[in-house]
Formats: sequence, structure tokens, C-alpha cells
Amino acid sequence: REGVRALLAPVVEGTGAELEDVELRTVGRRLVLRVLVDTATGISLDEVAAASQAVSDALDSSDVLGDEPYTLEVSSPGIDRPLTEPRHWRRNVGRLVAVTRTDGRTLTARVVAVADDGASVELEESVKGRTSRSTLALADVKRAVVEVEFSRAAEAPADGSDDDVDD
Repeated sequence: REGVRALLAPVVEGTGAELEDVELRTVGRRLVLRVLVDTATGISLDEVAAASQAVSDALDSSDVLGDEPYTLEVSSPGIDRPLTEPRHWRRNVGRLVAVTRTDGRTLTARVVAVADDGASVELEESVKGRTSRSTLALADVKRAVVEVEFSRAAEAPADGSDDDVDD
């Protein structure tokens, strides 16, 4: 797995993406190589296709997998990927995250800003719908995942206009 990662990291970076993870498993008599790629702003299908082609070419010209037949899957990590790196947190500024701390406490908060060692989060208090901000040290996070929001209220237009009013 580490040999595959070492081969593919510069190849993926050459396409403008980042190598998030490499998973190698055996299914029947075949190897399945799953490569997860992303960018700082999210990845498009065209960018995944470019990374997939580059990864395939690199594997074809290398013997890192030996003569084993394999199936290659290249995709983005998806919304349910745990936030494990500061860059994952940065990609999700403005989103709601469910956090389990190393001390076992849990919280749900909106990510406001991110530094290399912590995230500024906004917590909704039960008192009159007020919010408060606090800093969450990333070292104190055991697990964090983005919460999918289906009915978040739309933001008002920045110019103050009301798009729902007919002229």
C-alpha cells in the first residue's frame, strides 16, 4: 500500500489534485485499488477523470502491483469522509459538523474558520436560539464528520435585494 501511495502521490498532484487515500483489497482473485482524490475547493468529474487517466498510466508503467490483475477505482472521498486534516476542515467552512472529542463529549457546530491546530466553531445554544463561538483544538477531536443539511435557510442576497418580490 505504501509503495502504491508513494508512486501515485506525485502523479495525482501533477493533475492539480491531492491524494487523499489509497485502499488496496482482494476481491475474489482480483485486487481492487481504490484511489481517493480531492482539491482544496472540491473536485469536478473532469478532474477525477484526469486523475484517473494519470493514475492508470502510472500503474501501467510500473510494477508496484506485480502481475496481479486489478480493478482501478478513482473517486472523490464523499461527504461522509471523516475530517482528519486541517485542509479537510478548511474545505468545510460554513458547514455543520458532528464532533466526538477525545474525552468522549460530543457536539454539533458550524465551522467558522480554521487554523493548523484548531477550528473556530459556532454553537447553537438552547436559550432563545443564540449562538456562541469557541475554539476547538483539532488534537482534541477523535472523530468529526459533516452533517448533511437538507433545509438550511437561504442566505439573504448580499446587495440587500429581495429575489422573491415581483417588479
